This record gives sequence, structure tokens and C-alpha cells, in this order.
Amino acid sequence: MTEPIRLSKRLIELVGCSRREAELYIEGGWVTVDGEVIDAPHFKVAEQQVALLPNAVAAPLDPVTLLVHIPPGHNNAERITEALSTASHWPEDASGIRPLKGHLTNLTACIPLQAGAEGLHVLTQDWRIERKLRDDIVKMEQEYVVEVSGELSERDLKRLNHGLVFNNYALPPCKVSWQNETRLRFALKNPIPGQIVSMCNEVGLKVLSFKRIRVGGVPLSKVAPGQWRYLAAKERF
Repeated sequence: MTEPIRLSKRLIELVGCSRREAELYIEGGWVTVDGEVIDAPHFKVAEQQVALLPNAVAAPLDPVTLLVHIPPGHNNAERITEALSTASHWPEDASGIRPLKGHLTNLTACIPLQAGAEGLHVLTQDWRIERKLRDDIVKMEQEYVVEVSGELSERDLKRLNHGLVFNNYALPPCKVSWQNETRLRFALKNPIPGQIVSMCNEVGLKVLSFKRIRVGGVPLSKVAPGQWRYLAAKERF
């Protein structure tokens, strides 16, 4: 029996590349073991068939941005990042990006969710995206769908749109409308932590649940709770 060795070492033997090139090929998803892409250079192989895919490029991975659907009660950013895996990648993702383990490291959380909310959470490796979201947070619209119980008059609906005070601060205008009989849509810029629940309480409504479905021009789409997708090349916050 052949003693198992690191995949990167086997690739060096096969194609005569340097150690760094081997690692870049593997981390880039260009190497298969018995027909399956393996993107971990330390993966051990023995008698398996190792192959380098056509058009392989020995280059660092381009930075990516992930759009994660946080389930109810799980909006701890650190735990969410630790729980990400290629297995939880949304199968209907149309970005064309191959899910790799290297895309799940060195991620920065941006635009925090309201406490207690589920829905769209943004994680990025791209410093340009991080800077844009940080610099534009004050003017970037966020959209939440809020499940409520209670009665809401037309007058109080107008107050939700403009006229409420939170923490002694007169809230700026926002867009609030009924989505159906029990759900309100809130489109607002840079909501203060706790603002949405407070606004609803102020007009006699109890918040049962709420979900962020959009940040700027980027929607959550139909990503299931606990799954994630890539920000596509044509999408803009």
C-alpha cells in the first residue's frame, strides 16, 4: 500500500509545479480526486486518481460577498460565520461562482440586522464592498417585513411613515405599508437598534417576527433559512 501524502505534494509530482502553485491550483478548485473537486491542499491521498482540470489558473481566489439567510434567533454574526459550509450553499444560486472553502474564511460582517430579526445578512471578503456599506449605511435603504398583531388605524399608519420619536430622537420619514392583513413592509435608512419594534409598540402593535429582505438594491431572493448565496457580478448595493 502507498503511504498517504498531501494532495499538494501529489500534484507537484504530477505536473511539476511549485508548492505555492500547487496550493493555488487546489484552493482555486482546479484539482479533482477520483472526479471530485478537493480544495484542501492538506487532504491526504494514496491510490486515488488526481487530476488538474483544463484551463486551471494558479492564482489567489477573487474576494467574494455572501448573502446569508439568518434563521430566527440566530443573528450572532460570529456563530453564523463559523457555521457556514459549502453544504449550505443555496442550490439555485445563479451567480456562476463555484462554492469553495476558501470563500468561507476571512469574512467581515456588514450592515447588522435589527436585534431579534431574521433574514438577509451580508458577509464579505472584499474591502471595496465593506467600505461602500460602511460609508453609505446612512443613505442605504433597508427593507423589512414585519409580522404584527393588533389594530392599526390610518392615522397611526401615517405616524409610522413619519411622526414618531425614538430615544428622544425624531425619526426621519420612512415607507411603511401593508403587505397583507398581518404583515407590514418597512423601507427605511440606517434603522437604530430596536427602532422597528419600538415604532410598532408606539402605535399599539406587537411584533411577532420580522425579516430583512433587502439591503440597497440587493434582495435576499428565495434563499432558505440557514442557506447562503453569492453576490452576483451585476448586483449593486
